[in-house]
Amino acid sequence: MAKGTRNLLLCIGLLFHVTYIWSIFDIYFTSPLVHGMTPHKVDLPPPARRLVLFVGDGLRADKLYQLYQDENNSSLFTRAPFLRDIVLNHGTWGVSHTRVPTESRPGHVAIIAGFYEDVSAVTKGWKTNPVEFDSVFNQSRHTWSFGSPDILPMFAEGASDPERVDTFMYGHENENFAEDATELDTWTFNKFAELLSNSSSNNKLYQQLHDDKIIIFLHLLGLDTNGHAYGPHSQEYLNNIKVVDDGIYKTIQLLDEFYGNDMKTAYVFTSDHGMSNRGNHGDGHPDNTRTPIVAWGAGINRPNKEHPTGHDEFSMDWQLNSVQRNDILQADIAPLMASLIGINYPVNSVGELPLKYLNNTPLFKAQSIFVNAKEILEQYQVKYELKKRTKLMFKSFAPLSNSTHSPDIFINNIQRLIDTEKYVEAENLCRILVSLCLEGLRYFQTYDWFMLRSIVTAGYVGWIVYSLKFTLKEYAFNYSAQSTVASNDPYGLLVLLLICILYVEESPITYYTYVIFPIYFWRDVIIERNIILDCCRSALDNQSIFTSIIYVIGYIIGLEILASFISTFNVVYSYFERNILSICFVLAALCPWFISSKIRTGNSLWFFAWTISCLFTSIFTLLPVEKGEDITLVYECYYLLLIIFKHSFNNIYLLFRILGGLLVVITGCIALWESSKFTIGSYTSVRNMIGFQVGLVVLSIIVVYDTTNKLKDKAGLPFLNQIIAWIILAISTATPFVYGLGKQHYFQRLTTISLSFAPLFVLLSISYEVLFYYFLTITLMIWHQIEYILFITSNPTLTLSHKGQTRKLVIEDIRVALVFLFFINVAFFGTGNIASLSSFSLQSVYRLTTVFDPFLMGALLVFKILIPFFIVSSVFGVINKSLNLPPFSLFLLVLSTSDIMTMNFFYLVRDYGSWLEIGTTISHFVISSLFSLFMILLFLLSELFVGEVIVDFRKITDEKKVK
Repeated sequence: MAKGTRNLLLCIGLLFHVTYIWSIFDIYFTSPLVHGMTPHKVDLPPPARRLVLFVGDGLRADKLYQLYQDENNSSLFTRAPFLRDIVLNHGTWGVSHTRVPTESRPGHVAIIAGFYEDVSAVTKGWKTNPVEFDSVFNQSRHTWSFGSPDILPMFAEGASDPERVDTFMYGHENENFAEDATELDTWTFNKFAELLSNSSSNNKLYQQLHDDKIIIFLHLLGLDTNGHAYGPHSQEYLNNIKVVDDGIYKTIQLLDEFYGNDMKTAYVFTSDHGMSNRGNHGDGHPDNTRTPIVAWGAGINRPNKEHPTGHDEFSMDWQLNSVQRNDILQADIAPLMASLIGINYPVNSVGELPLKYLNNTPLFKAQSIFVNAKEILEQYQVKYELKKRTKLMFKSFAPLSNSTHSPDIFINNIQRLIDTEKYVEAENLCRILVSLCLEGLRYFQTYDWFMLRSIVTAGYVGWIVYSLKFTLKEYAFNYSAQSTVASNDPYGLLVLLLICILYVEESPITYYTYVIFPIYFWRDVIIERNIILDCCRSALDNQSIFTSIIYVIGYIIGLEILASFISTFNVVYSYFERNILSICFVLAALCPWFISSKIRTGNSLWFFAWTISCLFTSIFTLLPVEKGEDITLVYECYYLLLIIFKHSFNNIYLLFRILGGLLVVITGCIALWESSKFTIGSYTSVRNMIGFQVGLVVLSIIVVYDTTNKLKDKAGLPFLNQIIAWIILAISTATPFVYGLGKQHYFQRLTTISLSFAPLFVLLSISYEVLFYYFLTITLMIWHQIEYILFITSNPTLTLSHKGQTRKLVIEDIRVALVFLFFINVAFFGTGNIASLSSFSLQSVYRLTTVFDPFLMGALLVFKILIPFFIVSSVFGVINKSLNLPPFSLFLLVLSTSDIMTMNFFYLVRDYGSWLEIGTTISHFVISSLFSLFMILLFLLSELFVGEVIVDFRKITDEKKVK
């Protein structure tokens, strides 16, 4: 292929994949928000003048409500005596079931704004207000908020009047996982007490605090920080519950004194999300989605002790069966708060008012839920009018479009029931209307799915055929026929027609780009269809039909094993069931022993090494994904023996970490000893570089050992250790790009690359990742040698004189492409499924930073993910050269076919479920697409990385025949 034509293909592929990655956000993650709505509120006197909202960030429901054994195991006690007294004697309580994403920001948006934040926020990290929204803060007369700089600004900056919301925040540097996080909550309580004290000398502030419709928000981050650092079962986390309980008690005393016990304050205590046993909260486990909700004060019901209901196995051991448990959904809290202080319901709220929490007249309750229903109906009607105005063949939402169930009929019937004092019937009809409106909003949100999915599918299939045509034409067959374009080409007219349709429907600008690509691809494929037909005929002439079919079917089956559907649930097997990768490794380990004995003769050692390395690497996809920080006691050899015999997973992780570091160092020393055998150029330079890299690995092990001990002793992250860790990271990352860019022996180059990233894996690991990296690298090195042996054995006349010559792709080469795709899967998922960053343990970055910084921590975790990928790609580039193929030919073969997996993942993307479930489906699609992008970038940089490596071709002779 001419270099210019190849580069054109790569540029088109780059633009195509970048554009189509964005398609999932247009299809699956369009914002649920609608604008231009009229706010609604209850036109009756509210029970409360003010509301105080406490949010214990990261607090699990069971950890608040359950009882604990004292030190002597003689009696039970509660960590939150004040809140437990509220539950038993003064307020209404239950479990708030969070939807997802179960993260701090989305949870707070659900609590305060009443809607489950746009799922596209999964991709926007901690950006303030990824979508604009209304909130109870925005509707209040004034709000004072205290706490974290990660949460408060989104509600202050989103307010219609910036002066309406005051924020009091500590600095980001205070969010340190190496320090006692209870100080964050103490700061918050003290800062609020200071505000009340200052009002005595500030008349304006005093007057504002005595207005109605005001909100006080105390965000308590200590629980979340201690949970991440030590886990929810730790003493630090449990003690923090006591700190929060004491702080709330003292705050209420201050408020009662400040307002003269006027009984006009309503209180709500809840949490944004829970906490898994690992100290994370990214998945949909009930520990992450069940949070406490306790409300008391003005307008709140007292405990129902007459007929307590709502209890299940989850709450059986809390000893709260004497009072009714009232569970709600997290978004229901916003309309509850709005009702209590008589403000407009947030216009985007989808929460349903929990009437069991209200202590008021039947009329007030009925009017409150009626306003709730009208507010949600307003969202539906705005969305309905928008779609009706823009869609050429509009189809309405049937349940709210017939003559008996129109919105107007619903509203009239509810009003009639209220006027006739049939309040219970009115409440039930309101709930039905709310349910139908939410279904209608979902209907309009997914209205364009069929059209967009069809376009994207046509684009991916078109790209596969288009790029495969180029690859076959230039790398597999000698084809010189020229294509011709008909004078009456209809494709321009088709593009114009589609653009007109999109314009009339007021489609986003991205829709236009989605349409252009499939038309371009299929136009080219149809014009040059003879190329594909002639290539197929040529393949059948050179190979038996049976052999060709076996290779093609085998390749497709291999792709579908890596990315196939499971029954009717469309679950990609290897990305969810990691055990399949272990099975593939075992089969790969056995394959060499079924090939010709002639090939095995003289190479048995390599085949044996391949078998052993595959079997060892297969272990990692059998190990559990969840793992914790383990510290090694390397000086206690007898302890290692105990570990081996205990068969405890935690101890196995410990053993993995020890062996991982030792094996990398030992293998590096062997490479240093043998470096003279693969050195091109200055031997001293090569020896010094390998020795330096091995030294960095040793230094990183020492830093990890010392830092982890210091953190466990709560001595904080040592500054010197932190500086050394960052220096190691900078030097190791830069080494492959600044050293050995000229001519090097391929083994020398791969050794440099693998040793460069080993210290980074040591610094960022928390258990068996280093050992995984080691065995994956060894297996890849042996894979190259096996492919080289198979190639030169099948080409016995190949000599050094053939070095500048290349051959055409043959059908057997698809085996190499398939193995490469398999190793890509292993590299990504060998130590656990990739989901959102919230599914990773933040302990991975504690050697580099302990101050909470989602962008920095996220970047480090992503870098850790990409390291094995880079190793696999580097080895594959050397294999391409070793097999005497034209540059990039194998890469382009993989690029042409890998989007078969991408299409599978495209249809698996979900916009509902837990953060982990959503993030997993997004990341699978994005990873598959980014794989294509990264392949394209690797093509452009391959000459820099592995383009100058030297591979020795030698003639293979049968010494017995010579004799």
